[in-house]
Amino acid sequence: MPLLASIVVFSALGGIASAALAVVFLWIPEPRAARMLPHFVSFATGALLGAALLALLPDAMAGAGVAGAHAIGLTLIAGLGVFFVIEKLVLWWHTRGDEETHSHAGHSHGRDHASGVLVLVGDSVHNALDGVLIAAAFLTSVSLGVVTTLAVAAHEIPHRVGDFAILVQAGFSRSRALLLNLATGLASIIGAVAAYYGLRRALDVLPYALAFAAAGFLYIAVAGLIPGLHRRSDPRTSLVQVILISLGIAVIALAEHLAGE
Repeated sequence: MPLLASIVVFSALGGIASAALAVVFLWIPEPRAARMLPHFVSFATGALLGAALLALLPDAMAGAGVAGAHAIGLTLIAGLGVFFVIEKLVLWWHTRGDEETHSHAGHSHGRDHASGVLVLVGDSVHNALDGVLIAAAFLTSVSLGVVTTLAVAAHEIPHRVGDFAILVQAGFSRSRALLLNLATGLASIIGAVAAYYGLRRALDVLPYALAFAAAGFLYIAVAGLIPGLHRRSDPRTSLVQVILISLGIAVIALAEHLAGE
């Protein structure tokens, strides 16, 4: 399969297919789904950590060489800072939108609808960035692209479950919420194709794009997912979380090994 076709297919899997799988997950009875979702989050945490530290960052270091190690470290720090600022802007925009909707409409339905629109916009931007990360990985090697796609899909499924619920609460029908959720996945393909043409003309930048992608995965895992796992700290839950995080890391390590053979 041509490289561009592979990038399009896998970015679609990362963006659109994860939304479809999330909706299938919502068909599970709610009490059972509520018990299962934290397990998916634990597994996704491990997958993101594994992809960042066992795949993306080593390949970035190998591509930059010893002379570029310092620049890779700076890129990693800068990437963490960029994702921190992006999250701050999203939170500010969301809070501001809720405040304005409350002051002008004064109804909870209006606030819910505003939240739904913000989710769609935020998902589109997020998916476009995921597409860029997948394309950067595939431009390095097919095996790295496969591993990166697995990590993206792992954290997208529980994320899309929450987004689907927000859209339904915002007043969208389940069928329309599904279509809109799937449509935001198209942004991953757009981001991937744009990155393919942009990075292919600047291959020297590729190791630093991988380091930036690693920073994104690390930030999502450490700042986005792990704090939620700490809400339950009883020994049994903590043990299950450690096992599932380890399983997520192991799956990524195995996938990279098999894809590289």
